[in-house]
Amino acid sequence: MTSKNRFRTTAVVRIAALLVAVHLGGLAAGAQALSVLPVNIFLQPGQKATTLTVTNQGSSATAIQIRGYAWNQKTGDDELIATDDLVVSPPIATIAAGATQVVRLILRQSPQGQEGTYRIIVDQIPPPAEPGVVHIVLRLSIPVFAQPDIRVVPHIQFHVEKKDGKFFVVGVNDGNSHDVIRDIVLTTTDGKKLNQEKDNSPYILAGTTRRWPIAVDASQPLPTGNSFQLTAHSNGGAIAQQVSVVDRP
Repeated sequence: MTSKNRFRTTAVVRIAALLVAVHLGGLAAGAQALSVLPVNIFLQPGQKATTLTVTNQGSSATAIQIRGYAWNQKTGDDELIATDDLVVSPPIATIAAGATQVVRLILRQSPQGQEGTYRIIVDQIPPPAEPGVVHIVLRLSIPVFAQPDIRVVPHIQFHVEKKDGKFFVVGVNDGNSHDVIRDIVLTTTDGKKLNQEKDNSPYILAGTTRRWPIAVDASQPLPTGNSFQLTAHSNGGAIAQQVSVVDRP
């Protein structure tokens, strides 16, 4: 972590269940299995407390560390910043095999004007080293959305940017709530479909701009034209609109 106590992370929830031992170069690699509920946390207007349940589905006890971060996308990527606004209790716990740990979340102050966004990071603490064994530890990232006392909705405008032979779908959210954009497809005037690249966070937070890379076959000529047909899915339903192309130097 830098001097500003921040780091970047891909804003997706990864809940792994790694129960098999694999062998790499003669070493055994083992991992505990953790799950969390809920996988998205929503605090209603005026609500300042809720809980998160972590379950150890492995065959032995495991220790975890739980931390809360403010979440923004000011740079266009997910950024987590250490904060005292969201308190977690307990911050460290040991969970027996097959047992659960209830984690209490407390929001010190309700958001004003727009939705507050946070993430809970659950890190598995590695067990003591064992000769010939590499332990794989898990990290779970849980989004937290806190609603203000006013009505909040996303408002996203899309366009396509082309830069250095690459295409990006750009969403500008000037609303006061997040949205989730999935399954982005651009269709050219001749019917060719271009899909978004995989493993990109679908979230676009309030007041931010996101860019989703579009996969283009380098062996094929670049699509031409000043617009594409954009289709995607959001929390509000299907998206289908004509979008213009902006060239960037």
